Amino acid sequence: MTQARAQEPVYLDYAATTPVEPRVAARMAEVLAMRLGNPSSSHESGRQALQLIQVARAQVAALVGAAAEDIVFTSGATESNNLAIAGTVRKAQAAGAKPHVVTLATEHKSVLEPVKALAAQGVAITVLKPDAEGVLDPAVLAAALRPETCLVSLLHVNNETGVAQDIARFAAACAARTVPLHIDAAQSAGKLPLTVEGLALLSFSAHKLGGPQGIGALYVAPAQRGRLAPQMLGSSHERGLRAGTLATHQIVGFGLACELAAARLATEGPRLAALRERLWQGLADLPGARRNGRPGAPHILNASFPGVEGESLFLGLPQLALSTGSACNSRSAEPSFVLRALGRDTETAQSSLRFSLGAGSNAADIDAAIAAVRRVHAALWESSPARPPPSWPGDERWLGEAGAERLGTWVRVGLRVTAGTVREAHIQVYGCPHTVAACELLQQRLTGQPAGALVTGSPEQWRTTVGAPVEKLGRLLIIEDALTALRPAA
Repeated sequence: MTQARAQEPVYLDYAATTPVEPRVAARMAEVLAMRLGNPSSSHESGRQALQLIQVARAQVAALVGAAAEDIVFTSGATESNNLAIAGTVRKAQAAGAKPHVVTLATEHKSVLEPVKALAAQGVAITVLKPDAEGVLDPAVLAAALRPETCLVSLLHVNNETGVAQDIARFAAACAARTVPLHIDAAQSAGKLPLTVEGLALLSFSAHKLGGPQGIGALYVAPAQRGRLAPQMLGSSHERGLRAGTLATHQIVGFGLACELAAARLATEGPRLAALRERLWQGLADLPGARRNGRPGAPHILNASFPGVEGESLFLGLPQLALSTGSACNSRSAEPSFVLRALGRDTETAQSSLRFSLGAGSNAADIDAAIAAVRRVHAALWESSPARPPPSWPGDERWLGEAGAERLGTWVRVGLRVTAGTVREAHIQVYGCPHTVAACELLQQRLTGQPAGALVTGSPEQWRTTVGAPVEKLGRLLIIEDALTALRPAA
């Protein structure tokens, strides 16, 4: 394998955000230094800013095959999604309709949360389920449409799994019933060929394709413009659909990023897909490894590693910048709702890692990631209770076990006992890093103690020693249960 770049972090979180392209950053700095006026002003410095915005608007539109006048600038895809969904529903309600919205259970939260809020206000909502590979059957979509359906809102590429939907077939199903279709293209714009043909609305962001954070766009088809109510009020900017002074330097950066992404689209997609497959092939033989979702977007790989605890796996990889499906931390114990919607159980969902690639990714990065994951996985797997307990021929063996993988914590304590004294302790653990640390602490303390009267301290003392938050105390109680269960093995 090739060697990774020395002492540089391996960035594999492009789906969260991409580093700003150097040419984009340089161009934005130039614009900031121009002392431009407000692009809505009629004086020369205002007109100069407006000209720059017009060029950028055309660059952004070209990436998705749209007309420049149909692009509305926003703060990003999240705002674009909110405008598309709430704006369409509010306009329909103002016209006296009782609107119905259709979406998918694996959508980004910037779609699901607005939909949830509308449902709480009495709007009819249908949330469809994908198949086990994350794909929505267009026939299922067609069957969900009603005469009162005012909008269908769907992701092109899922941000967690990379699954790409067939939006052309969705568009055909919606067109047959004259239902507007909104597509969230945050993860596909600049990654896959994309056109607004057949779409009423399309959202995307600059920071997903080498541009700055804080700027995005919503394509609004001419026929949809009159069916959309603005959600930000205060002026007539962006054809009355989004109030607020335009951020000239961000828009210029967005435009250039779109132009650069379009120029490399034909070659970058296949290059990233090859790296993604190299990564998967380097991990696929790990025990229980499973790819989540049908391969789609070239830059995303989501894989689960059952049998190892997700938080321990993720935190064991500080040299990799990536995302995890595990939310097993002091703030939340919820697994990825996307993976759960695909039918994955909690443990499988929590053991998932999302690797996402971009312009700076290369074979050395991929090989470094493979080596790191394999190393940490091997260490966690070796100490897992899913493996047989230790055997000490010729000595008495005591075993105690508590918890289960499905509970997020599973501990087995094994003792080698000679003449009633613990000569060696071996603790197998599936759990969060704090649980693992507490087990390592106890493993040291157990040696030399009388097997029938162990003195190890309390779970609260272990928690304090390893610096675990109080929310983790319940996990440490399972260690105590395993110690209490210790008995001579048959």
